[in-house]
Amino acid sequence: MNWDYVINAIPRFVDAAQLTLLLSLYGVVLSVLVGLAVAVCMVYRVPVLAALCRGYIELSRNTPLLIQLFFLYYGLPKIGIKWDGFTCGVIALVFLGGSYMAEALRAGLQAVSKGQVEAAKAVGLRGGQIFRYVVLPQAWAVALPAVGANVLFLVKETSVVSAVAVAELMFLTKDIIGMDYKTNEALFLLFVSYLVILLPLSLWARHLENKMRRAQYGV
Repeated sequence: MNWDYVINAIPRFVDAAQLTLLLSLYGVVLSVLVGLAVAVCMVYRVPVLAALCRGYIELSRNTPLLIQLFFLYYGLPKIGIKWDGFTCGVIALVFLGGSYMAEALRAGLQAVSKGQVEAAKAVGLRGGQIFRYVVLPQAWAVALPAVGANVLFLVKETSVVSAVAVAELMFLTKDIIGMDYKTNEALFLLFVSYLVILLPLSLWARHLENKMRRAQYGV
C-alpha cells in the first residue's frame, strides 16, 4: 500500500464523493415524491392511474438499473432525446427508487386504521386535511424503516452511474486502477468514502426509527 499516493488522491475522492452525494440527493428526494404519488394512487384506487402505477412498479423492480440507464443514455438519442450522464443517472435512480419507495409508503398508508380517519371526519376535518395531518404522519412513521433502507440502497446504486461516464466514486476508482495501476489504494479509498457517506446515514435512520418508536409506544 502506497500511503503517499493515498494521501495525494484524497482530494480527488472528495470531489467524486460530492458528485455522488449530489446524485444521491436528487435521486432520494425525487424518489420519495414519486413513491408517495404512486402509493396514493394505488391505495385510493385512482381510476386508470392505479393500474399504470402497478405496471410501473413491476417494470421498474424487474429490470436492472444498468439496463434502464443504458436505455436512457444510449437508446433515447436514437429518437432525438439526448441527456447528459448526470441527468440520465438521476432519472434512472428515480425510476428505480420511486417503485421501492412506493411499496414502502403504500404499506404505511394501509397501516393507518379506518378508525383514525372516521375520528378525523367526526371533528370536522376535510379530505386533504385528514391526509396531511392524520394519515400521512402515521404512514410515514410505519414506513420509515423501509424508507431508510431504500435511501441506503439508492446511495449505493449510484455506483452504477459510472457506466455512463459520470465521474463519481466508482468512476474515479476504475480510472485510477486503469491509469495508475493502484488497485489496492483505489479500492481502499473507495471503501472509506462509502463508509463515510453511508455510516452516518445508517445511524441517522436508526435514530429516527427509535425516536418514532418512543413517540408511539413511550419506550
